Amino acid sequence: MGQQHTSLTMLTEAKLAEALRRFHLIRPFLEDGVPLTRIAGEHQIPVRTLRRWVQRYRIDGLAGLSRPMRKDKDQRRAVTAQVQQFIEGLALEKPRRTIATIHREVAKLTKAREWKTPSYSTVERIVQQLDPTLMTLAHEGSKVYREKFDVIYRNTASAPNEVWQADHSLLPILVRNEQGKPARPWLTIILDDYSRGVPGYYLGFASPTALQTALTLHQAIWHKADARWHLCGIPTRFYTDNGSDFTSHHLEQVAADLKIELVFSWPGHPRGRGKIERFFQTVEQMLLPHLPGFEGANGKTPGTLLSLSAFDTCFRTWLLEDYHQRVQEEIRSAPQARWEESGFLPQMPESLEQLDLLLLSVVKGRRVQQDGIHFQGQRYFETTLAAYVGEDVTIRYDPRDLAVIRVFYQGRFLCRAICAEFAGQYISLKEVIQTRTQQRKRVRQGIKDRLSVVEQIQTGTSSESSQSEHSPSPVEATPPPITPRLKRYFNE
Repeated sequence: MGQQHTSLTMLTEAKLAEALRRFHLIRPFLEDGVPLTRIAGEHQIPVRTLRRWVQRYRIDGLAGLSRPMRKDKDQRRAVTAQVQQFIEGLALEKPRRTIATIHREVAKLTKAREWKTPSYSTVERIVQQLDPTLMTLAHEGSKVYREKFDVIYRNTASAPNEVWQADHSLLPILVRNEQGKPARPWLTIILDDYSRGVPGYYLGFASPTALQTALTLHQAIWHKADARWHLCGIPTRFYTDNGSDFTSHHLEQVAADLKIELVFSWPGHPRGRGKIERFFQTVEQMLLPHLPGFEGANGKTPGTLLSLSAFDTCFRTWLLEDYHQRVQEEIRSAPQARWEESGFLPQMPESLEQLDLLLLSVVKGRRVQQDGIHFQGQRYFETTLAAYVGEDVTIRYDPRDLAVIRVFYQGRFLCRAICAEFAGQYISLKEVIQTRTQQRKRVRQGIKDRLSVVEQIQTGTSSESSQSEHSPSPVEATPPPITPRLKRYFNE
């Protein structure tokens, strides 16, 4: 008949002790995410039994872990099974009926069929003993039911790289964008579930896209140039939400090729992902308040806003030198130390070229020239290209680093071409565009300055000439009248 819901005050000392013993067994699963299969193996208890205990605990708390009692124990059966089912069915119908209404309906039925009519208290007891999951689903809907009773899928990893999680967050800090204006950056994070370490991240102003997720995964999987950053490898499972950037066809192809199992949270219900959410909270509590532009409860932190590259440097330093080295209470270890324990050797792709082909989805077609490949106003060269002059190739690149491009010919990796101007540097596409824009501004200003000088000179010359043409002539002295010189005779 099921379990009667009781309170702790109704339990005997023996039953309370039994409930506590069962709670201590499932506590590692409830609080630390230890798999039930591991607990079952250690204590020789069936997994189904453990799951049943977990469900009872979530519904009734500690009292639910006592041995089940029959609903009809110590009670005389007052109604037949058919009448009881009729009462329960009325209680689950919409709209919700009161006990009095249900009792009246039952009385009509029993009188019509000449059955014994149950008392009001009997009907009330039957309704109250209905499973709360039935009542919730029937009257409050599937959404409330999921929130209260659905078993939450919680990632529980027993080794490094067994489960990776990914998510995005719009950080509450202002930094300067490419135009020098304040803007809030997006942070994309991949988190190793076992160690809580971060094998990859992405910072940018654009809303999250499948490309950003792919680039973050590319960084997470491959070896890092930074000697402080050790986390790498192919994860067994990649757990994400149902955002379009995570459910893209491209990511599915990558997962299939690298043999990664994709696990998605329920649409609209991204629960069981508290670890990565706690990481974002740690960033907001431990790093951002110490940087200018942080938008906290007490207003904005004063100071000159950082550029995105400067903020990236601050974030990486904090991540590798503070977060990865600090012991976390839940795992009782520092993320980097936990990831490296037991001499763990990560599974890696066959080559960087394979990873590039899978994840660097920024693809452009180019023709090989005699001096290399021209792209974004720069020249990229590698001696291998000499044999492919005039051929059409495909290039793939990371928008965050234009110092190198990957060249593919007929779908096959050919070489990595280097831009001599950027050699030894880490320069992004945004920085190139920004530098190019500033250079154009300088050139335009230079042209404007010189044209201004020409205009001033021309304006000055024109004024002088205009003045000479239109100013009045100086007044000349009037000459005396000319007297005609005539001969005069004496007799006149």
